[in-house]
Amino acid sequence: MLNKLYESLGGAGSVPVIIISVALMLLVGFLFTRITKLLKLPNVTAYILAGIVIGPYCLDFIPVPVIEGMDFISDIALAFIAFGVGEFFKFSLLKKNGAKVAVITLFEALVASVVVFILTYFILRLNFAFSLVLAALASATAPASTMMTIRQTRSKGDFVDTLLSVVALDDVVSLVAFSVALSVALASMGGDLSAGDILLPIAYNILLVGVGILFGFLLKFLMKKRSTDNRLIVSVALIFAICGIGAALEVSPLLGCMAMGTVYINVSGDEKLFKQLNYFSPPILLLFFVRSGLSFRLDVLFDFGTGIGGIPLLAIGALYFIVRIVGKYAGAFVGCLVVKKPPKVRNFLGLALIPQAGVSIGLAALAARFFSGAPGDAGSMGSMLQTVILSSSILYELIGPACAKLSLYLSGSYGPKAETAPEGAEETIVEEPPSEVETLEARLLQIQSEIEKKRYARSEEEEAFMEAADDAYQDETDEDTISDYNRRKFRNRR
Repeated sequence: MLNKLYESLGGAGSVPVIIISVALMLLVGFLFTRITKLLKLPNVTAYILAGIVIGPYCLDFIPVPVIEGMDFISDIALAFIAFGVGEFFKFSLLKKNGAKVAVITLFEALVASVVVFILTYFILRLNFAFSLVLAALASATAPASTMMTIRQTRSKGDFVDTLLSVVALDDVVSLVAFSVALSVALASMGGDLSAGDILLPIAYNILLVGVGILFGFLLKFLMKKRSTDNRLIVSVALIFAICGIGAALEVSPLLGCMAMGTVYINVSGDEKLFKQLNYFSPPILLLFFVRSGLSFRLDVLFDFGTGIGGIPLLAIGALYFIVRIVGKYAGAFVGCLVVKKPPKVRNFLGLALIPQAGVSIGLAALAARFFSGAPGDAGSMGSMLQTVILSSSILYELIGPACAKLSLYLSGSYGPKAETAPEGAEETIVEEPPSEVETLEARLLQIQSEIEKKRYARSEEEEAFMEAADDAYQDETDEDTISDYNRRKFRNRR
């Protein structure tokens, strides 16, 4: 549709076309969030749908060379996602549950992978490499939807503590499983599989984790007495550095960035940096998810004459969607049963682990890139793998938040059945009820607080940004007098 305009600007690979394409991706992605907001759907769904609509298999607004040249976006977006996940990997939280959480995580992640592999390889008789990588991707869980639901409902209790620990460890298990599965799959397609093909990626991931740990301490050292601008510059530089090292080693940067975020939050306790990065990263994440939608093979998904092993891709995606849910729920249930978790945790934890978006989509894009360089029909297999993950992720994002909220309610983490104290805790002395005057004062303070919130409503990211601006203002007033600062401010306004 825009091909004539692009040709007049110098072709699909010219700088003006690339800039216009990026602008279209950002604008259309934003416009689609206005629609999904009305339907109370997450932004990730809007971005993927926007990419599908303006992609080569629908309106064809974005040239294929531009899409292919944006491969690096997936690495950068994954790095920001992984660093953000590290914020929830607090040792103080993990110590409460310890080995029990590790057992639950291994069960819920690996059982989902095993049942998907049984379905695809033994029942559907699909290609071994495709089945293995798809099974590894099934273990991943999207923590963003779950975290958002916990914050919105202000849920607390043993169920929430267990859930936070599990989703933090889940991506570690899925990343290791994916790295091994991808290496084995590529080696099997080449017809030569050795122990080195399995051990070398594991060694590279361990090395990247070591780099991430080192960078975490370095980030803590470099953050001392820095302005807001410099904090962003330093943190983004280190995240990009890990991306580059991961690309050089041909492994995902996720583990390294997660290790850096984990070390930083535990040694500094600085949650503001994560909020500032959340304020900075939305355009990058938008481009990543829209670009994933651009790669969505809409023609292949609904073409019943093509597929893998004679099975339509739509049928594979639908079966994967159902079987993964069964695997996640069964694995979480058995894991909780093994470590003797209470019924409220055991019965409903699996419902909160259904969402699958950011990490799995990024890993699918990474797998598609590696498959494109493999011999034979691996390139088409990679795009089909990405299509299955994208289509199922849209469905998971539709039902995931609702399932997570239902699990929090049924487990008594919020609502009328909310836990008032941890199980086994000693009874505390019941305080006398407040007097009428105290009740009235508390109510007045609450009303005033609500008025202020409505008048100056800001998101967490905006609050972090404004707090950083206040810090910068304070630093400047420490060097100069307030009157000098006000005079300069007046001159700047003139």
